[in-house]
Amino acid sequence: MQKLNEWIDTLDWQQLITIGVSWGGKLLVALLIYLVGRRLIRWIISMLDRGLQSRGVEQLLRVFLQRIISITLTVVLLMMVLGQLGLNTTSAFAVLGAAGLAIGLALKDSLGNFASGVLIILLKPFRVGNFVEIAGQSGVVASVNLFNTELTTTDNRVLLMPNSDIMANPIINFTAKDTRRIDLVIGVDYKDDLKAAHAAINSALGKHKDLLLEEPAPVVMLLELGDSSVNFAVRPWCKTTDYWIVRGPLMESIKAELEAAGCSIPFPQRDVHVFQQPLSGADGEPDRPGPETGS
Repeated sequence: MQKLNEWIDTLDWQQLITIGVSWGGKLLVALLIYLVGRRLIRWIISMLDRGLQSRGVEQLLRVFLQRIISITLTVVLLMMVLGQLGLNTTSAFAVLGAAGLAIGLALKDSLGNFASGVLIILLKPFRVGNFVEIAGQSGVVASVNLFNTELTTTDNRVLLMPNSDIMANPIINFTAKDTRRIDLVIGVDYKDDLKAAHAAINSALGKHKDLLLEEPAPVVMLLELGDSSVNFAVRPWCKTTDYWIVRGPLMESIKAELEAAGCSIPFPQRDVHVFQQPLSGADGEPDRPGPETGS
């Protein structure tokens, strides 16, 4: 107890009070900076969410951007608080920078998929429910995520495509528009009456109620004189949702109308000419038939 009293007597109370007041002031200012900073971050995130909602940005991207910005601002706020307490934040920033670089190099493929996912969500080359073809793969878009896009193929398989592969290849969106054109090439025999064939095709088009016959109007025109047939280009329009419903029955109807009009749909034919060379004998002369012998 005596040693403790002696140690207390040796303390410079004035200096301790000065240090305590100084650190207390720093702690108070640091706490004030933290509380105000947190309120400011929440206000920024709220304003950002409203702005993104007003622009129609997808919820997935909104939530991700809010988290990224919130974490970034929180790190900056903590550095400000530490700096107010007198700690050296330069080394801390250097460590964070090096760690960020290492993480970026390790996750470069994932970051590429993420950047492509952000572009897909922002640019909207397709939406959920669209039928698309990308890099030779086709299917209905089931979901769009930040790192991959899920397609459901026509035979009900699930295909996960990395977003970077999607942005690096042409995207064919078959259902982006309300209407779609059916492209058919119909051939008739060279001996058939072309006017009758043209009328038969138009008659088949007029019997399909699911086709758009006025705007845009279907086109039937002579396309080419093929090797085995005279080919017509038949280009009617229909609603995108009716494309596969109309295409098959339309081809059946065109065939029936052409046959009823006396036209035929030829198939490729080839004329083969065979030239037979006589066999050569031992002396190089063609073999001649020997004399006939009686029985």
